[in-house]
Amino acid sequence: MTAATTNMSTDHSRATADGAHTHGRGGTPEASRGDRATSFDLAAFKVPTGREEDWRFSPVDRLQRLFAGGLTGTGPSITVEKDDAVRVERVGRDDPRLGTVGAPGDRISAVAWESFGEATVITVPRNHVGAQHTMVAINGDELSAAAPAAQHLLVVAEELSESLVVLDHRGTAEVAQTVEIDVRDGAHLTLVSVQDWADGAVHVGNHRIRVGRDAHLKHIVVTLGGDIVRLTPDVAFAAPGGDVELLGLYFTDAGQHQEHRLFVDHAVPSCKSRATYKGALQGQDAHSVWVGDVLIRHEAEGTDTYELNRNLVLTEGARADSVPNLEIETGEIEGAGHASATGRFDDEQLFYLRSRGIPEADARRLVVRGFFAELINQIGVPLVQERLMAAIEVELDRTMESASR
Repeated sequence: MTAATTNMSTDHSRATADGAHTHGRGGTPEASRGDRATSFDLAAFKVPTGREEDWRFSPVDRLQRLFAGGLTGTGPSITVEKDDAVRVERVGRDDPRLGTVGAPGDRISAVAWESFGEATVITVPRNHVGAQHTMVAINGDELSAAAPAAQHLLVVAEELSESLVVLDHRGTAEVAQTVEIDVRDGAHLTLVSVQDWADGAVHVGNHRIRVGRDAHLKHIVVTLGGDIVRLTPDVAFAAPGGDVELLGLYFTDAGQHQEHRLFVDHAVPSCKSRATYKGALQGQDAHSVWVGDVLIRHEAEGTDTYELNRNLVLTEGARADSVPNLEIETGEIEGAGHASATGRFDDEQLFYLRSRGIPEADARRLVVRGFFAELINQIGVPLVQERLMAAIEVELDRTMESASR
């Protein structure tokens, strides 16, 4: 087991006692996740030093331009392909719909709110069943990489609608991004965010999510490129019957920092959440961070939640930090638990396959494909699944090239 990885063992936790608090690795009983400040006022958040819980894994020295505020750069361009019923608007920051899903919870999210001038609003109408997916192409270039910028999107799935929205990030940029996601009563929304940035891109994004009565959200994150990518999906249930699936896949290369911090706030009864993230790492100073915070408040009886993170370290010099946190304030729940593990490439599996005549390069590919296969099949979006498999093949080619040197 390589010394460059952390949190090597699996951590399971279930809680049934009334008023119990249970935390995964890194959790502290005296610090409730629900006590974190939220505010639209930038002054409410100090510039991080890296000692704060929210920033202790992040390369804060490389984020100083985003911390500073006043982002005036030209952000990545946004192009939307959709069916005729879906509405797309460009609105000013004074539009009353903006900021209604939730408030920023950290310094860069507040900077993003303070700095954007216009927002893109995508609305799936009530009762509409999408005939095609809505593709939101977010493309950066040399101009968008020259100075840090803020970007704001609002996705509204109105009552009883069914839709698929894909946010596809490419090119290069330095951007603080907010995505508000409003899934209203009875709506079914699948939202996919693909981070396939070019080398050197910096993307810090906050997805603020509200889920209505009997609504369902499948939220999928795929992170492949960029220098620094830090995404923080924050989920709040607004009424009973909400159901959220949070799926994530990442492939971290040498020098990349990929960080995913989830917060699921169960504040109403009878809601369900599932989080499954898997990542592979390769190369010197490849660093992935996954933090899963779930809070079940006292009034959230009947909650059913589980979160899982798995990391596969393919080469020496890579590091994965995995921190599941579960806080429970009521014992009247259906179930709650979490699991996390990080380990190196399984030499026994490799030996087994090679002993049956499979060349080493093909055997390595089979092991990595198998690691991701179950999660990819859960995505249920052929467009995304095909692209993911192609991207994984590219990453595996890099692994094979490195191993042959």
